[in-house]
Amino acid sequence: MSPLPRPPVSGDAGRTAPGTGGYRLDPAFYEPGRVPAEVRRHTEEEWRNLPVGSPGKVGILQLGFACNRGRTELVQHYQKSPLQIMHPLYFNQLRPDMAYTYLMSSGGGILQGDRLRTDLGFGPGTSAHITTQTQTRVYRMDHDYASALMNITVEEGGYVEYLPEPVVPFAASRYYQQTSVVIDESATLLLGDTMYAGRLARGERHAYDVYASDLEVRRPDGRLVALDRVRLSPGAGADGAISGVGGLGVLANHDVLAMLYVFTPLVPAAQLADTLHRALTESGGDLIFGVSTLPGDAGVWMRLVGNDTVAVAAANTAAASAVHELLTGKRAPVIRKS
Repeated sequence: MSPLPRPPVSGDAGRTAPGTGGYRLDPAFYEPGRVPAEVRRHTEEEWRNLPVGSPGKVGILQLGFACNRGRTELVQHYQKSPLQIMHPLYFNQLRPDMAYTYLMSSGGGILQGDRLRTDLGFGPGTSAHITTQTQTRVYRMDHDYASALMNITVEEGGYVEYLPEPVVPFAASRYYQQTSVVIDESATLLLGDTMYAGRLARGERHAYDVYASDLEVRRPDGRLVALDRVRLSPGAGADGAISGVGGLGVLANHDVLAMLYVFTPLVPAAQLADTLHRALTESGGDLIFGVSTLPGDAGVWMRLVGNDTVAVAAANTAAASAVHELLTGKRAPVIRKS
């Protein structure tokens, strides 16, 4: 596979001293190029330069996978705390070629001023499942905001599942995640995204300041395949009810939001949509969901809301498993994270 790209950064030598991380620690590499206004208003420039050990860590993770003698292997790996991984596992007996990789954080959660960037590259013919070890907790913030960039490239004939655990924004947190995908027309990608309204067991509901998420999917030549944006900015209305997130077009007064996007040429989008709809219906639970095909028969996307985290997790698993079986002809394995 081609090496993970090094984005062009002008003036590297003048801004980053040798031996201190090189281009990866240049703000142009890890800062979002575009920050939503809802998040940007929390920026405090005078707070940015912090001593070592303070909040505001820069985490970098770069992984490259290639097909080697019929098995997908990790061939490129760079990590900077707090981002890290476990070595890829091969526990799926029905797909011994498929690499299962857990993304982890040594920090236990995301703090104010954190800037995280992850690059995942999958070469021709690779098969991989990427997930996170546990929920992503976004802690309370008194200054600034936190951001996480995820860049995914899937080359010819690749099959990739990126299904992380939910994001949990704590009270007074400000979080922006940006996912950018470049996928070949012959490749397949399952991409999941789930967020909770807060620490629900503590009765914390939509107490975060802002949660923003952008997904952009393109072909290698730059053609746009899909674009999805989520902006959640809770605020107390005149009657004391939570406004800005409770409407019918947002969360409809539910506590969990989940999305699944499937990009594939392996089956018609209509068949894929029917499979997803059936799996979600049969999973049970008090859920509201919708499944739609993407333009150009590129795939499908699913969005659901619910109040029961267990029911949503079961629905997510049922949906992803049904798609896995449809596209690979093999049962999806049970993934344990205990």
